[in-house]
Amino acid sequence: MSSKHPTPEILASDVAAIAAVNEDLVTANKLLVQFGIVDAFGHVSARHPVNPSHFLMSKRMAPAQVTVDDIREHGSDGQLVVNTGEPLFLERFIHSEIYAARSDIHAVVHSHSSSIIAFGIVDLPLKPVCQMCGFLGTGAPVFEMRETEGDDSDLMINSSKRGKALVNVLADQNVVLMRGHGSTAVGQTIARAVYRAIYTETNAKIQSHATTLGKVNYLTEGEAATAEKLAGLQVERTWNFWKEQVAQ
Repeated sequence: MSSKHPTPEILASDVAAIAAVNEDLVTANKLLVQFGIVDAFGHVSARHPVNPSHFLMSKRMAPAQVTVDDIREHGSDGQLVVNTGEPLFLERFIHSEIYAARSDIHAVVHSHSSSIIAFGIVDLPLKPVCQMCGFLGTGAPVFEMRETEGDDSDLMINSSKRGKALVNVLADQNVVLMRGHGSTAVGQTIARAVYRAIYTETNAKIQSHATTLGKVNYLTEGEAATAEKLAGLQVERTWNFWKEQVAQ
């Protein structure tokens, strides 16, 4: 009789759960491209449904080209669980450090949409201006790389050290801006993280335009919190509608 322990069988339910997340990640990539949140750059990930210390994200490639065959399992250190030697996103540490610090977060979107970048380089805070953006709370914090790396960095979150510094600024918020770089949105689901990434850009466009018309009447902290209580219904409706669009 062999002394080796048998390899545990993978439960069919686990396989199905992973497959569902992978499919949603492909959909998320396509949606973020369609709405102009990402282009050749940017990435979205999801916490692994079976191994919660791990996360799923594509190998390094343009979001529009991602298929389920391109999704890879990453460990808590941001490295591939199965080292295939494939190129990885340099900024995978955004994802690994957020998952390590925030057990409530199950999806992360990092992007460079132009309206949001503008708010990261001025002294006007990005604050919620409409009911759909209550998740912005009292305003999105801004991560300043100079406080971590000085005046000559490449602004990339390409190490655990930088990832941890970003997480410290994100704290318990839903969106963090990154000066001269972009933003990162988080959520309890892939659908919610995508919703927040898209509507953060929408809020930035509305707010930017409104400032040219006069004094802006922002949502109060209470209004933002109350509006966010309806977010579940908003996310479900938009996600189902958007999925049909990319499926056509």
